[in-house]
Formats: sequence, C-alpha cells, structure tokens
Amino acid sequence: MHFTPSQLRRFIFLWPPFLGAGVKVKEFADDGSRVVVQHKLTKLNQNAVGTAFGGTIMAMTDPFFMLASMARLGKEYLVWDAAGEVQFLKPGKGRITATMEIPDDVYETIKEKTAGGSKYLHWFDTDVVDESGEVVAHVRRQVYYRRKAKK
Repeated sequence: MHFTPSQLRRFIFLWPPFLGAGVKVKEFADDGSRVVVQHKLTKLNQNAVGTAFGGTIMAMTDPFFMLASMARLGKEYLVWDAAGEVQFLKPGKGRITATMEIPDDVYETIKEKTAGGSKYLHWFDTDVVDESGEVVAHVRRQVYYRRKAKK
C-alpha cells in the first residue's frame, strides 16, 4: 500500500500505537526530506517513574525514514525498516521531539546503489530532544532499499 505525505499527515495520528501513546506528526515534507514527530508526556502515557516509555521514544522514529523514502522514491522501490537501535541518555519529560531528515545526496546514493537491482541498507541517525534542546535519546534506524525489476 502506498500513501502520499498529505494522507499520512491526516491519518497517522489514528494509528493505534501513536494514538494511545500520544505521538503526533507535526511535519511531513511532501518530498520526503523531513519529518517532525512529537510526544507530550501526560498522566495517561507516562511509565512507572513518570517519564516517556522507552518503546514510545523508539516508536517515534519507527516508520518515518521508511515512509519518507517511499514518498520520495515512489512505487519503483521496495523499502522497509530493517533494524533499529536506541541509546537512552536522560529521562523523557514534558514534550519531546524527533526530527528526521533525509538530504537529497542520501537519495542520490540510494538510487546509485540500487540502480542494478542490488539491495542497499542505509543507517539513519536522529536525536530525540526535550523542550530545552537536550538529547533524551539517540536513535539509529536501518532502512532496506531495492529497485524493483522492470517488467
């Protein structure tokens, strides 16, 4: 299934893991270059020690490098999340934000590496920051790319 960025902006907040956790997409660039996601800590979505769940912090970045890539590269590519890593640096309190960016040169690399039909795995890094700009967690996501065979 393929969604446009505007469709994702409108409906991803209804996705059950985000709805229950309080994760909101604030920005999703039409060209797949930037996604901004926020989580606001409330009594309903905090863990036992009053901070953001580690799983919520990881989920804030889960689909977005993949979805942004799908929006940019189109239906000619197979794209999926392959791996994820997180390093928690401090408790997530208040409003936390993840800004995920994919520059044009990364898309050019993806196209070059997959031009002959080979798979390409790319690691993306992003920080989840609190309202004061301090890093709460460093997240790495690996995305799988392969250009579909021409029929």
